[in-house]
Order: sequence, then structure tokens, then C-alpha cells
Amino acid sequence: MSISMSVADWSGLFLHYFLLSLLTVGGAISAAPDMHRFLVDGQGWLTDPQFSASIAIAQAAPGPNVLFVALMGWNVGLNAGGLPTAFLGMGLAMTGIMVPSSALTYFATRWGHENRELRAVRAFKQGMTPIVIALLIATGWILATGSSYALRNWPLWLVTVVAALLVWRTKIHLLWLLGAGALLGWMGWI
Repeated sequence: MSISMSVADWSGLFLHYFLLSLLTVGGAISAAPDMHRFLVDGQGWLTDPQFSASIAIAQAAPGPNVLFVALMGWNVGLNAGGLPTAFLGMGLAMTGIMVPSSALTYFATRWGHENRELRAVRAFKQGMTPIVIALLIATGWILATGSSYALRNWPLWLVTVVAALLVWRTKIHLLWLLGAGALLGWMGWI
């Protein structure tokens, strides 16, 4: 895939991530649906497989989960002209996603800690929980349906629901469930 990007496009990439950074309450992954809407559906700078691969590679690699943003910027840059623009895309995306949220987190955390007994602070913390959960569900849906995982593949969805319920209602360690999922995949059941 080859695309042509102007200075305004690069500025738009940075500005989009800059503004999106302020909404990443559940971490950068919670904004993945909007990143998909912007990069794949809106601008056409990435394909669905590039988008999904960026998230999958970053999640599999050790380190912070926000690395998928760097890979998306990298892929936009590669599509726009090769290695030099790949570094530009990666730098713009990472700077845009990290600076505002880091500054906001620093100042809000200091203020929230100093005022933790206020009713409004406690209400805000409780009110953010369903928003974060909804954003994570939307991210899972985008990744599952955009990567050719058909809804008719019911064993995969059944394992997902059972694993989610086990994590929610029991004290089974998540690594046991990951191991069980790997075993089911290895045996060809899902």
C-alpha cells in the first residue's frame, strides 16, 4: 500500500493522537476503535490487517501496551514513503498519545490525592468504571470482527465468554486460562 501525505496530513495525525490521548482513560488500547475509524475507515492510511497486526505484535512483545500506537505510526509512515517517514509517523503518533495524557495524569493524580475525601472525587472514580469497561469491549469487538473472526465460529466465542466469566467470578489466575486457551488452540478445538 502506498499513500501520499502532506504536511497537513502529518499534522492531522499528530493532532488526532494528541486529542485522543485525553480520552484514553482505560489506557491507549481503549481508544483503538477510534484509531481504527480514523486510520482505516476515514483516512485509508492503514489496512485492516495492518491495524490488527500492529496491536497483536505490540501486545505479544514485552513492554508497555502503548507500543501498538508506535507501530501504527510506523506503518502509516512506511505506507507514505519508506523508512524516514516511518520514523516520523512513529514519533508523531507516540508524542501525540503520550504527552497530553501523561501531563493530565500527573496533575489530576496530585489533585485527586490531595482531595480524595471529596464526594465528587469518589463519584468520578466510580463513574469511570463502566466507561472503561465499555471502551475495552468496543476494542475487543473491533479486533474480533475486523480480523476475519466470523461470528459463526461459536467455539471460539464460547471459550471467550467462559474465560471472561471465570476471571470475573473466581480467583483462577489468568495465566491458567491463557494456558488452557493455548492448549485448546494447539489441539485444534478452537
